[in-house]
Amino acid sequence: MLAADVLALARRGDGEAFRLLVEPYRRELQVHCYRILGSVQDAEDLLQDTLLAAWRGIAGYEGRASVRTWLYRIATNRCLNALRADTRRPRVYSAESEFTLPEPTHRRVEPSWLEPYPDALLDELADDVPGPEARYEMRESVSLAFLAALQELPPRQRAVLVLRDVLGFRAAEVAAILDVTENAVTGALKRARAAMAVPDRESAPLPDSPRERRIVDDFARAFQAGDVDAVVAMLTDDAWLTMPPLPLEYRGLEDVRHFLATVALREGNDHVLVPTRANGQPAFGCYLRDPRTPILHAHGVLVLTLSGDRICAVTRFVDNALLAAFGLPRTLRPRDDR
Repeated sequence: MLAADVLALARRGDGEAFRLLVEPYRRELQVHCYRILGSVQDAEDLLQDTLLAAWRGIAGYEGRASVRTWLYRIATNRCLNALRADTRRPRVYSAESEFTLPEPTHRRVEPSWLEPYPDALLDELADDVPGPEARYEMRESVSLAFLAALQELPPRQRAVLVLRDVLGFRAAEVAAILDVTENAVTGALKRARAAMAVPDRESAPLPDSPRERRIVDDFARAFQAGDVDAVVAMLTDDAWLTMPPLPLEYRGLEDVRHFLATVALREGNDHVLVPTRANGQPAFGCYLRDPRTPILHAHGVLVLTLSGDRICAVTRFVDNALLAAFGLPRTLRPRDDR
C-alpha cells in the first residue's frame, strides 16, 4: 500500500493505518523525549502522549511537513510543556537504612531524575544508522556525560541543540517545530553550544571490542571480589562516583577509595554483577547477597564510563525498578549467578 493511501486511511480514522504511519518513528521519538527529559519513565509517558495527540490531530495534518517532522513537532512541544509545568518530581531515595554515607567533597553532577537507557532499545535505532562513525555519534548523543550536560540547559536551548546538532533538522524546520523565528533558533543554538560542558576524555574503546571486554571483565572480577585496590587501579586520577538520585559525588582516587572501602565493598558485602549495556556504555545489574539466605537482592544498575583503557566514572543508579527495563529480575538465586 502506498504511503499516500495509508495517510488517507489514517485521516479517515483507520487505527491500523495510523499504526503503520507512526510505528517506524516510535523508538526514535522515545529516545528524543529521553534526551530532552533525561528519564526513561518520563520519556515513555510523553511518547504515549505524543501518539495520542497525533491520533487526535491526524485529520488536520495537511502534509506541509513530513510525517516524521510533524511527529517531532508534537513530541518536542509536549516535552517542553511538561518541563514548563514542572510535573516531574525528583526521585527520592533514602539510604539510611542500608549504610551511613561518607560526606562527599563535591556536588553531584547528574540531575536527580537522570536514568539509564538500555542499549537493547538503542540497537533498534543503530540498525538504521549507516556507517560506524554515524553509529558512534548516535551513541555519544545518549551517553551519560552528554545527557547530564544537556539537562543543565534551559528547556528551549536543550530542544534546539538536540534537533539541530543531534537529529540534523535545518534551522527553518526547527523554527517551525518550535514556532519561533530562525534567528531565535540560531541564537539559542549558539548559547547551548557554549554552555555544554561535556568532559574532553580520551576516546572509549569500541563497544563490545576485545579492549572494552577486557576492561569490563577486570572491573567485574575486582568488584565481585571486593578488591578495593584493584578497582581503584583501574580508575583515572579524576574519576568520580555518583548514585542518582542521591545528591552525592565522590571525585578523585582517595574519595572513591574511601567510599568503596567503607560502603560499597566493605567487609561482608558480597556482590554479583550481571553484564548489560546502557547509554552505549558497559553496565551491570548489581546484586547483593543476603547473608541470611542464598538469595541475591537487586542493588541498582551500575554504569561505567571509559576513557582510553581506564574508567573515568562509575554511576550507580539506586532505583531497583530500573532493572526491569534491562530484562533483569529483582532477585537472583545461586543457580542464576552469571
